[in-house]
Amino acid sequence: MIRNNLIRLVTLLLALVILGGCDRINNKEVPAYTVRINLGTYALWNTYGVAGVGDYKIFNRGLGLPANFPYNANTFTGYGGVLLMMALNMNEGGYAPTAYDAACPVENSPNITVGIDAENFDAVCPKCGSRFDVLMGAGGPKSGVALTSRLGMRLYVVRQATGGGYIITSY
Repeated sequence: MIRNNLIRLVTLLLALVILGGCDRINNKEVPAYTVRINLGTYALWNTYGVAGVGDYKIFNRGLGLPANFPYNANTFTGYGGVLLMMALNMNEGGYAPTAYDAACPVENSPNITVGIDAENFDAVCPKCGSRFDVLMGAGGPKSGVALTSRLGMRLYVVRQATGGGYIITSY
């Protein structure tokens, strides 16, 4: 009797663990492309970086964004460009520069990139209408096909440089 109850309990716990894994957000749908944007000096960061909460920039080498950015042979902007935003960073415990691939993970095309809704700082896909929380939710889906499909935006690494700015990479 005790053994049967123990087996049922273990089976139930195992089922809960397996089913609980289905709630994860897939933020790897957008293909992994190399990213390296060097904003590692005060001058570059003050010109092309982000300062206040919700401040953002789009880096896309093919489109020449931002204008006049000094792209070179060692600069790579991912699959659909890079969205750099001053957002909540759980690892830092406050607001810090955070970077995402700008391609919508639902559409999964380098030519369909999100824009920012100025009222609430959501990233919004112009094609499918999916919304992503890039200010406080690490690029997680808020609505649309992205939410029902559990697709989030691909995150990139933002490291503080010794020269006073930051370097954005995919590694």
